[in-house]
Amino acid sequence: MTTATDTLRTDAIAQYRILGEDTDPGLEALARLAATVCATPAAAVNLIDGRLQHTVAVAGIQAGVCRRDDSMCAVVFENRQTVIVDDASADARFADNPFVVGPLGHVRFYASSPLITPGGVVIGTLCVFGNDVAELSETQAEGLELLARQAVDVLELRRHAHELVRSNDQLTQFAARISHDLRNPLTAVAGQIELAADALAAGDAASATRSLSHAEAAAERMDGMITSLLAFARVGGAHPQRAAVPLAGVVDDALDDLASVIEAADAVVTVEAPRNGLVSGDPALLRVLVQNLVANAVKFTHATGTRPLIDITARPTGDAWTITVDDNGPGVAPALRERAFSLLERGDADDVPGLGLGLATSRLIVGAHDGRIVLDDAPLGGARVRVTLPSAPGIAP
Repeated sequence: MTTATDTLRTDAIAQYRILGEDTDPGLEALARLAATVCATPAAAVNLIDGRLQHTVAVAGIQAGVCRRDDSMCAVVFENRQTVIVDDASADARFADNPFVVGPLGHVRFYASSPLITPGGVVIGTLCVFGNDVAELSETQAEGLELLARQAVDVLELRRHAHELVRSNDQLTQFAARISHDLRNPLTAVAGQIELAADALAAGDAASATRSLSHAEAAAERMDGMITSLLAFARVGGAHPQRAAVPLAGVVDDALDDLASVIEAADAVVTVEAPRNGLVSGDPALLRVLVQNLVANAVKFTHATGTRPLIDITARPTGDAWTITVDDNGPGVAPALRERAFSLLERGDADDVPGLGLGLATSRLIVGAHDGRIVLDDAPLGGARVRVTLPSAPGIAP
């Protein structure tokens, strides 16, 4: 029988849009880390609804789905406490479980920490286990709890990313429609005002009044459309502010903010950016863009044990500016370049700290500025990130 709590849990899990999808690299990394911290041969991130346990990330075993009635985690996860069982065969809660006595497994040591959403819904566990009796130290137990919280953070990032993509798509469609529909009341306003002016010139006050009344109604319709657009933008995100932004200044500010990162990696950064280079955009967002690109280049190169060499250039290309950031790091294989722009996608660089958000954020910023971003090979031997941004209106590059 499905309870109200099960329904609430199922709905919470559905918001993460993870069931039936490819394994999330962030969750998989956390499962591997949990097995390492707890010194167990296996670990799993399990999401549990009213009927099934969905294993969405694993280390040391194969992912799969089992009945909730067969799940070890389902026995204890709603208690909201970390559970540590040295020998499951001697624990009344698990002694008859098919993961303990077969046919699904022969688990002896078992420990789990609940996954609790920010809204307080328990949706599953991060668990570690093995076929031998074992113990977990206090430090290891604390590590398991911390990793469980981080697993929820990864799921929340997925949810926000999907919401952002959906909102951006909706905003794009809505903006296209609103830009078309606004022409109608705007044209009506201009036309009625022109008619009113003609009527007044001809001494026809009554006609002028009617025309001005029609113009006012059209303006009110236009105001309503604008209000709706702004309200939608507050929910799903807004287009960036536009100004003539000096590229050289953006790069200078970004490098100033990254001074400690560059110094820690003993990186050498060279810049070729004309002082008269102006692009159209939001200076704060563009600074975040450059920071992400340079920080990524330094981080991934330094991780190889190589002294990072970073070249930043800005050159005019038609009615736009092209900014390139080259490094001498490991580069990105052609087959992985599109994936590199996905949230939490880190290619094969599992040993580099961070959550893989830099390029995903960069693509969002560039897209919002009507630009383009691609990955390529750098003359220095590593990766080249090439960004094209529109020049400031009325100003040729």
